[in-house]
Amino acid sequence: MRYCLALDLQPDKALIAEYEEYHRSVWPEIQASILESGIVSMEIYRLENRLFMIMETVPDFSFEKKGAMDAGNAVVEKWEQLMWKYQVAIPGGKPGEKWRLMDRIFSLKK
Repeated sequence: MRYCLALDLQPDKALIAEYEEYHRSVWPEIQASILESGIVSMEIYRLENRLFMIMETVPDFSFEKKGAMDAGNAVVEKWEQLMWKYQVAIPGGKPGEKWRLMDRIFSLKK
């Protein structure tokens, strides 16, 4: 499955640079937890302070299962708390919701 998500960053060039630096050398435990949850590939793109993530997952991946795994992982919780320094929830989400799932509105396939 493919999922696309969006998130905003603080509109501060120094904070955005720090955020990108963290993502150039993501902690090994974070990478391991992503893979263990059933995410097989992930890319994040940035336009100014808007982020766009593309995730490819195994067929039985679920956000609920990933959330439960993350909640029991002290390193993931530490990473997520650190990332809130840089991130801004997109309006309209649930309390504490970071990345918002996007709806596909167009697909061109040959």
